Amino acid sequence: MGLLDPLLSEFVDVIEWNEDGSDLLAWRFPRYKDAIKWRAQLIVREGQQAIFVNEGQIADCFQPGRYTLTTRNLPLLTTILSLPTGFESPFKAEVYFVASRRFTDQRWGTKHPIMLRDAELGPIRLRGFGTFEVLVSDSKTLIKNLNGSQARFSLNDIEEQLRNLIVSRLADYLGECKISALDLSSNYDEIAESLNQRLISTSEEYGLKISNLLIENLALPAEVEAAIDRRAAIGLTGDLDAFKKYQDGIALEKAAQNQGGMAAGAAGLAMGFGLGERSQATTPSQEAKTSEKQKVDSDKDSTNSQ
Repeated sequence: MGLLDPLLSEFVDVIEWNEDGSDLLAWRFPRYKDAIKWRAQLIVREGQQAIFVNEGQIADCFQPGRYTLTTRNLPLLTTILSLPTGFESPFKAEVYFVASRRFTDQRWGTKHPIMLRDAELGPIRLRGFGTFEVLVSDSKTLIKNLNGSQARFSLNDIEEQLRNLIVSRLADYLGECKISALDLSSNYDEIAESLNQRLISTSEEYGLKISNLLIENLALPAEVEAAIDRRAAIGLTGDLDAFKKYQDGIALEKAAQNQGGMAAGAAGLAMGFGLGERSQATTPSQEAKTSEKQKVDSDKDSTNSQ
C-alpha cells in the first residue's frame, strides 16, 4: 500500500446521478473537499449528460455511458488544469448532470386577460390555456445561465418565465393575425404552430426548447359570451319583438316552475309567445262567416213572420 492510498480513498471514485424522475433539469454532484479521484468512474445514464466545470469555465461534456476519467477523455479539463499525462492525484472540478429527456404535460395559461381589438366585436379580452413540452437543447448554455451557487435547478425555477414568454408571444401573434374571436377555435392548430416557431429562437437563449405547444381554449369573458348568445337568439327569432316575447315566455316559465307545476310553466311559455291570446282571438274570416250566418238567420226570421 502506498503512502497516498489512505488519502486517495477519501476522494470521490464513482460519479453518478440516480435521477428520481422529478422535474430537475440540472443537478450538481456533491464533492468531498472539492476533489475527485483520478481514474474515477463516471456513469451517465440514458436521458442524462454530464458536464465538468472548473472555476466557472465549462470543460468536457459526456453523453450516456461509463467512463474512466483520465487525460484521454478529459482533454479540455486537463489543459485547463495543466495536468501532465499520467497525473494520478485528485483534481478539483464541478460536475453537473443535466436531464436530456422531455418534460411533458407542462401547463401554461394567462394570469390576466389579453386585450385585443376585434374587427367584429370591437375591444375584447381573451383568456387562454394549454400544454407544452420542455427539452434541454444545449446543456452548456443551460449551465452558463445557472446561478453558480445552485446545486439543483428545476422547472419550478423557470416555469413562470416560460409561461410569461408563451403568453407574450401569443398576444403578439393574435394582434398581428387579426383572426376574429368567433373564428379562433377553428384555427387553434395554426396558431399553435406559429407560436412553436416563434418560441424556438427565444427559448434557445436559455439552452431550452419549448415544443409541442397546444391550445386547449381561448375564451371570452362570460358576460361577452352571454351577449353573443343573446345576439344569436335574436337572429334565430327574426326580430326584436319576437325575441322579447321569447324572453318573457322564459321568465314566465321559470316563475311558474318556482311556484310548482310543469303545466303552469308550459302555459306561461305559451303566454310569453302570445299563443294564448291568438288562440282566443277570432280571425277576420271567422268574423265574416259569423256575420253572414247572423244575416241568414235574420232573413229566415223575417220570412217566417210574414
